[in-house]
Amino acid sequence: MTSNRLLRAARRTFTAGAAALLIGAATVPSLVTPTAAADGPASVADLAQGLLGAVVNISTSQRVKGTEGPGAVPMPQLPEGSPFQDFFDDFFKNRPGEQGNPSQKVQSLGSGFVVDAEEGIVVTNNHVIADADDIEVNFSDGVTLKATLVGTDTKTDVAVLKVDPKGHKLTAVKFGDSSKMRVGDWVMAIGNPFGLGGTVTVGIVSARNRDINSGPYDDFIQTDAAINRGNSGGPLFNSDGEVIGINTAIISPSGGSIGIGFSIPSQLALGVVDQLRQFGETRRGWLGVRIQPVTDDIAESLGMATAKGALVAGVIKGGPVDNGTILAGDVIIKFDGRDVNEMRDLPRVVAESTVGKAVDVVIVRKGVEQTVKVTLGRLEDGEKLASGENGTADKDDDGDEAPAVSTASVLGMTVGELNDETRTKFGIAAEVSGVVITDVTKDSAAAERGIQAGEVITEIAQESVATPKDVMDRIAALKEQGRKNALLMLASKTGELRFVTIRMD
Repeated sequence: MTSNRLLRAARRTFTAGAAALLIGAATVPSLVTPTAAADGPASVADLAQGLLGAVVNISTSQRVKGTEGPGAVPMPQLPEGSPFQDFFDDFFKNRPGEQGNPSQKVQSLGSGFVVDAEEGIVVTNNHVIADADDIEVNFSDGVTLKATLVGTDTKTDVAVLKVDPKGHKLTAVKFGDSSKMRVGDWVMAIGNPFGLGGTVTVGIVSARNRDINSGPYDDFIQTDAAINRGNSGGPLFNSDGEVIGINTAIISPSGGSIGIGFSIPSQLALGVVDQLRQFGETRRGWLGVRIQPVTDDIAESLGMATAKGALVAGVIKGGPVDNGTILAGDVIIKFDGRDVNEMRDLPRVVAESTVGKAVDVVIVRKGVEQTVKVTLGRLEDGEKLASGENGTADKDDDGDEAPAVSTASVLGMTVGELNDETRTKFGIAAEVSGVVITDVTKDSAAAERGIQAGEVITEIAQESVATPKDVMDRIAALKEQGRKNALLMLASKTGELRFVTIRMD
């Protein structure tokens, strides 16, 4: 038995040694000085040395309901992502007889960087300091200062802190222009991964304009510079030592870096930081429209040569364009001189605009391109207005006897008149008008598009409909014109609008 154990141990040692040799062989080329064509530095030591003092560790604490019983041993506070975390979780958590005990102090770690040495301004991620009771900023020389929260923005995951500049000699870094970064440019990340402060990693810009569905303004820089748990809030530098990104997210099945990290571009973050410093909150521009993507089918239905822009699905009452400047069915293709190539471009360029600014908006209306002038509102006010619109509307209580309901079947839908009876049956608000969908055939073209009974057809091919006969006539007219798709504007029970195209083959 002893000899067998030794043999197995030897095999394990050999396997580990072989793996180490293979890993070493794979990394040898990275130690060779890059050629001039690659424009990679032979060493980044000088650059890193000048930047380390401005990068800080963010330590937060929060009081949460504890699980420790009387006389119990407190759970050790470990750096985020510590290899011993799972062991201590298993040992200390879920122990019998420890419910309902007093709160305990929980700590977490992240990264940040100083952008103003005179005022003591530090930038980090919102999720690093969210719900924290106490925030401390730890500098590379071991000095620790208490921090106060200046402001946060959940939409971009940016937070601004302030420390006493008299408490420590601060070194600041400045923001660079992320729009000038190209795929393949060298970048450097400095942060606090797994609690290991002052860690420097180098890589390149792997991609730009990444949308990872984390917020309404996603425009991330993707990098292969190693970013791990604890790097959040730390800076991504260009080769000139300027901050061109704030490291905020990774894709990883294990929690460790696999070379896919994401940074908030400085072009987006800088405006947010300035607003938080000045107002303690964001003040974004607001257009007051609901939008959806322009698909190939929708573009064809609107007579557009290519699918581009943002389709206006609805206009918010009381908003900046509620005066008829922009209408549901318009396609916005340019805003204040900036092209809107796809739907997600519009919220970002509008939000970056100044509240109260008058801008030119280029739209396509019924196949004709035109320019309209719009004065922007404030998004934060608009969100309150829009949320009020979505409340439960009063039902129609005029007491008149409902006439007999006439129906028609078209494109896999059964449609009927919208009157007191159907409003009550489906709970449709009084201000919604059109033709109600009473049934949708399973596996039909309408069902494939997610259309449901209770929705209301308000327009077909940008022409209003009020009766089932109107629906039939519009579909017949489109077929006579050789159209392959019917563009329907649908209203929900509360009046929210969306556009859907249905094949008429």
